[in-house]
Amino acid sequence: MASPTGIQIPLRRGDVTAQITQVGASLRHLTVGGVDVVPPYPDDQPTPMCSGVVLVPWPNRVRDGVWQDGDTTRALSISEPKFHNASHGLLRYTAYAIAEQTDDAVTLEAAIVPQTGYPYLVETRVRYTLTADGIDVEHTLTNRSDTAAPVALGTHPFLTIGDVDPRELVLTVPAETFFETDERMLPVGESPVASGTDLREGRRIGDVQLDTCYSALHRDPDGLVRSTLTAPDGRKVTLQQGEGFDFVQAFTSEKYPGQRLAVAVEPMTAPAEAFNSGRGLRRLDTDETWTLHWGIRFS
Repeated sequence: MASPTGIQIPLRRGDVTAQITQVGASLRHLTVGGVDVVPPYPDDQPTPMCSGVVLVPWPNRVRDGVWQDGDTTRALSISEPKFHNASHGLLRYTAYAIAEQTDDAVTLEAAIVPQTGYPYLVETRVRYTLTADGIDVEHTLTNRSDTAAPVALGTHPFLTIGDVDPRELVLTVPAETFFETDERMLPVGESPVASGTDLREGRRIGDVQLDTCYSALHRDPDGLVRSTLTAPDGRKVTLQQGEGFDFVQAFTSEKYPGQRLAVAVEPMTAPAEAFNSGRGLRRLDTDETWTLHWGIRFS
């Protein structure tokens, strides 16, 4: 029977398990020691709120879908009618090809083909590999166009500690600044974090409502940015971002299936409107490859 999210790919390494979906190459579920770290959703439902999906060649939004590509004005298809934006890239609903698969790892591939508003051919790959305490993710983008292709990438994992009331979890994001947004969730300015947006010391999820992009991220000595979700008993989920992931979106919702409250922590190489602002946008030369890494740990 066909599934709204395509083939389901189970992974296992000891007491760590994951489920990857073919559509959107999304991280659908992750458990460590029997504890949900990425919350699941019903098998017969489409992916809710981009849960775990790869967002490429841009994350977040492009205002009215319109952007300036050198001397050419381009218009992307409007994929967020509510706010009249082009949202979350071009592979969100694509069924990726399964290139390699083992018990504890899988590689999926999909090409961004030339289309309305984006006349470039870009090969993409994502590899999920289980670790002893979570998962590592590697993305590669290769430009097969005959001219430089503008690209950015994000992903949209929801996090939890499944046996804890999510309202009691404390979210920490090591960011100095955030993007102010208008009524269409598009950036209108960047400001230092303040009382309502400062997550450096942690905030209880039940006390905040977030759909906020953060920047000026602190990197640890090993070069990783680490955002954490911590339970009252000290257990912790860590989302770590490698080089190139210089932004992170924090998003809370009471509409995630089966969850009283859900929080996404989204590593991104660029913020909303990057195709217009150029912030975080990278132009890949012909046949150039860009490799990016992020991961999740539970302790």
